[in-house]
Amino acid sequence: MDREHRLKRLRFRAWHRGTKEADLLIGGFFDRHHAEWGDDDITLFERLLEEQDVDIMGWATGSQPVPPEYQGTMMKALEALNYVPIAE
Repeated sequence: MDREHRLKRLRFRAWHRGTKEADLLIGGFFDRHHAEWGDDDITLFERLLEEQDVDIMGWATGSQPVPPEYQGTMMKALEALNYVPIAE
């Protein structure tokens, strides 16, 4: 599968998680960061999307420890939460 097809598929999966909170967190993260990802980052994000939303959200907010396989620059960017739109 080529890069553009993988990214389109990932964008859909990131924005259709099942809850509005997870959509905003994971979809917003994807939209903000995917353009700078290489193939390894795309593969890591594909694996991350296999995890439960409650776990991903817990890792992003710091309420759960991040498993070793996800520790790194992508998780640090996810933990920043600066990509989630906040209504004023």
